[in-house]
Amino acid sequence: MGLFDRFRRKGRSSAPARDAIRTGSTRVRASDGEDVRHLEAFVSTRQGVEGFVEPRTAVSDVTLLLVAHDGEWTRRRVPSVKWAHDFANRHRVPSYDAAVVGVPQRMRDYNRRKKAEGI
Repeated sequence: MGLFDRFRRKGRSSAPARDAIRTGSTRVRASDGEDVRHLEAFVSTRQGVEGFVEPRTAVSDVTLLLVAHDGEWTRRRVPSVKWAHDFANRHRVPSYDAAVVGVPQRMRDYNRRKKAEGI
């Protein structure tokens, strides 16, 4: 016990707080079946799809970013980095680590076009 721990604990029970399982100030939602179905639908209805696996951050879990040939994209939470690469392999989609390669320019161009259209 540190010197000042005695003062910090004053008036608190010894049981851990419920917030102790939180990451930072937010709770991270786990991926679910709906996320998987959405990713599968995107892959099956778009051409030239590539996958970009984004690592866990303070505010989100591991995500898989799928980008089509025209820059249209979607992002969903996935259980793990390995799961994301396995998903891409099963669907014959090339996958990359987004922390290493970044996101493709066509995605930024797509976002710019949609913003100009007012969507």
